[in-house]
Order: sequence, then C-alpha cells, then structure tokens
Amino acid sequence: MRLSWPRCANDIARKVRHLKVLIAGTGFAGQGHADAFRAAGADVVGIVGRTPHVVQDVAAKMGIPFAGCDWQEALETCQPDIVSIATPGGAHYAPIKQAIAFGCHVFCDKPMTDDSATAIELNALAQAKGIKTAYAASFRYAPSVLHAKRLVAAGAIGEPTEVECISHFNLEREIPFGWSHRKKDGGGRLNNNFTHTLSIVASVAGEKILNIIGEVRDDLGRAPIVEGVHNFATRRDFIPKDLNDPALKWGISDVEWSYTVMAQLESPLAEKPVSVLFKHGGLVPRFHDDHIVFYGTKGAIYIKGHYGSGQLSHYGDDKTWRDLPLPADIAAAVPDVAGETEQCWHTLARLFVRDIRGEATEPYPTFAEGSQYQQIIDLIRKNDNWTDVSGLA
Repeated sequence: MRLSWPRCANDIARKVRHLKVLIAGTGFAGQGHADAFRAAGADVVGIVGRTPHVVQDVAAKMGIPFAGCDWQEALETCQPDIVSIATPGGAHYAPIKQAIAFGCHVFCDKPMTDDSATAIELNALAQAKGIKTAYAASFRYAPSVLHAKRLVAAGAIGEPTEVECISHFNLEREIPFGWSHRKKDGGGRLNNNFTHTLSIVASVAGEKILNIIGEVRDDLGRAPIVEGVHNFATRRDFIPKDLNDPALKWGISDVEWSYTVMAQLESPLAEKPVSVLFKHGGLVPRFHDDHIVFYGTKGAIYIKGHYGSGQLSHYGDDKTWRDLPLPADIAAAVPDVAGETEQCWHTLARLFVRDIRGEATEPYPTFAEGSQYQQIIDLIRKNDNWTDVSGLA
C-alpha cells in the first residue's frame, strides 16, 4: 500500500520527480489522456481496460509499462499519484472511489458519473480526503473561447446580457448501439454535449449558475447491436451494411438525443443575471453554422462551431461584424497536437499537473463543477417544466 508520508514531504518529492499516472480506458479518450499527461511532464505508468488483448495492444503501441484488467491490482502495482478516468460515465463511480481511498488525485472525463447521487458522493469523498480533482468539461480551453473570455472581461460587449449555444450534429441513426445510448452508462446528449457548452458559458460569463429549466427528447428509439466496437472514435466504421437483415439485433435507447435548456447565470460583469439558451439536436441537420454568441449592452461576440473552436467575430461601436485574429499569446499556448478535443485535454492536464506540483495556476473545473452539472442534468431530464395551456380560452 501507499506509504503515509507527511504532506510537506509528499509535496517536496513531487517537485523533484515526475508524477506517475494510471489510465482507466483504452479507447480514444484513454489514449488522448495518456498523451496529454506525458506532454504535461508526467509518467504514464499503467493502463487498465476491459478486454485483455485490447489493453495489451494499446499499452504496447503507446509504450506503457503496465497493462491489466483489474483496477485495484493496477493501483497497488503502479502506485500512481494521479489516475485518469477515460471510460464511459457509467463506469466512473467504482474506480474513482477506489482511487480516492488509495489517495490518488483524480482527472475525470465528463460526465462525472451517471447520476447526481454518485457525483455528490465522490465530490464529498475527494474533499474529505484532501485530494485534487479535475473535471474534463474542457472545451472552455478552446482558443477562441479563451479569446472571448478576455474580450468580455475587457468590456468589449459592455455588460453581458444573454448567450446562445446552437448545435445540430446530424449523427447517423445507425451508429451501433453502445454506451452513448444508455443512461446507466453515462450516455445522452446532456452528458456529452451540454457539459461542454455549460462549462464554456460559465467560464466566459460567470461561474455561478442561478436557475435552470429544460426539455429533452429521445428521437432515436433504437440502434443496431454490432460486436467488436471498442473505440468511440471509430464506431461509424461498424454501421451495418444491411439494416433490413432479419438476423440483426437492436438495442433500445433510453436517453435524450435533443435538448433545449434555458439558464440564468450570475456574472461579475453585469448587474442582472445573464440569460442563456442551449439548443442541441443530435440527429437533425444544420442549415446555418453551429455557433456560440455572447451578447451585451454594447456589442456581441460570435464564435463559429458547436464548442466555439472556430473564427471569432466582434460586433462593436461601428455596427458591423469584424473577424478578429487570435491574440499571439493565446495562439502560442495552443498545444501542438491534432484535434480540438486533444488540445483541450492537454491544456487541462497541464494545469492539473502544475497544481499538484504546487505551482501557481489558474482555477480549473473540479468535481465540484462535475457534481453540480450532474445534478442539473438530472433536473432537466425530469422533463416536468411544462405548463398545460390547452384549456385556456
């Protein structure tokens, strides 16, 4: 078991050696987390997955010393300082609880868990243990979002008044049935889209969420069951060629594929609460670009893309929209890796490692936000915000 060093001795030791990281998950996220922590200067000492040959192959490809399927054994063998949880949300609770008991700092992808009760419990356990946590609703670190945050703070739109986040993914209905279709596995568009956009808006306009109301809809129904899908990023490669094959089996979706949410945030930059609209259609086509827009009393900021990773435009005193270049310092700090998701993981991992080493760093999302977001998602999923007006004259 881990030696119980005095905290000061632990802190000194961490500053003079590389932190050891154990990864849970072998797919796109697990491999992405491993790369992010290595780039942050940590040592990835082990990886754990469900399928022996898959975890062995990934470990060999990535040069990770330990590979296994038993999480507790991996904790005891690898003695990590940090665990990185990169499995679907429904598989987060048990390994995080074990890691907290072991004294590890925890980096967890969204969603934190599959319901609010377990998220609340894990946040409380982490705080009681005094460990650090990071919650990877991480698109708040997209370069244009960081640019927007700077502009809004500098008064470029006056007092922020409202925000709109609009996205239509047009996902293939034939994507094989898996964790994304099941509530118990952390599926659903709220868990896997809303978490990012809420984090983006909070980082720019204000972290204190005051009120929420929303509606969800499952407009998928079912999806084909296909064997052999191990990596979320390549799931489209397994779409059946013949959907009318009588031998094809189907799984039933029990999560939302579309949502409409309204929120009010308290902003340190505005006297009144900021109104926010989150509109997402997972299965419907887009006509105009997905976007995020921050409106204020003196202007607006538009960012192209569902997570604000595209071109930023500003509407100011001259009453015209102008594309603004990314500031040189923000551009220089963008991690040199392909993929927006990967870049944001790298940024958060870098902040997390610096914090654990005792270096000064800016605040980042933790299990406090993860727990809060999970409670908000549960409230929205109740779908009980409607007022019956059918009998009105």
